Amino acid sequence: MHKNYREAGCFMSILITGFEPFDGESINPSFEAVKLLPDNVNGCEIIKLELPCVFYESISKLEAAIRTHKPSVVLCIGQAGGRFSITPERIAINLDDARIPDNAGNQLVDTPIFADGENAYFATIPIKAMVEAMHKAGIPASVSNTAGTYVCNHIMYGLLHKLTTVPEFDGIRGGFIHVPFSTEQVVNKPDKPGLSTEQIAKGLLACISVCI
Repeated sequence: MHKNYREAGCFMSILITGFEPFDGESINPSFEAVKLLPDNVNGCEIIKLELPCVFYESISKLEAAIRTHKPSVVLCIGQAGGRFSITPERIAINLDDARIPDNAGNQLVDTPIFADGENAYFATIPIKAMVEAMHKAGIPASVSNTAGTYVCNHIMYGLLHKLTTVPEFDGIRGGFIHVPFSTEQVVNKPDKPGLSTEQIAKGLLACISVCI
């Protein structure tokens, strides 16, 4: 944790990540919303990180950040274009099955993420309390039971696998939250729902407050 936060009496930190743009989009609302979050919430340091939309490279960068910052909670955020609400994910499965290549051109099909991993891992963040907090903040939200089989599920599974198997990560909680397209992205997608980046950030702030 950074020295200035320790001096201020902050002993908790949350690492929150978003992804770079992918699939031809110019922005990714997951990280655009993360950037709008304050650096400190109720005395808790908020550490922000952009991840590459690349299989395995994303996990490596996330693991390095966890080792560096030693957060209490890790929240990974990703885009799920077409969803109407912000959706904390319940479960990640040990499978990559990509509809499109990642940003490095990798297109993994029917491939286990970790050969020695469990078939699935459940989030260790309070997903239903997060949904309730977002509803109270006026943000559409619901629990999701599928994170897909692309890089979002990949990073959620990788996070929970590391938190389960790396001894020094013992006690860290983690999970994944999907967000809809931002309103800028749906200008030319009249059949797709979207939320403003500010609304998404408001929803994420509610989730952070629950974790604190």
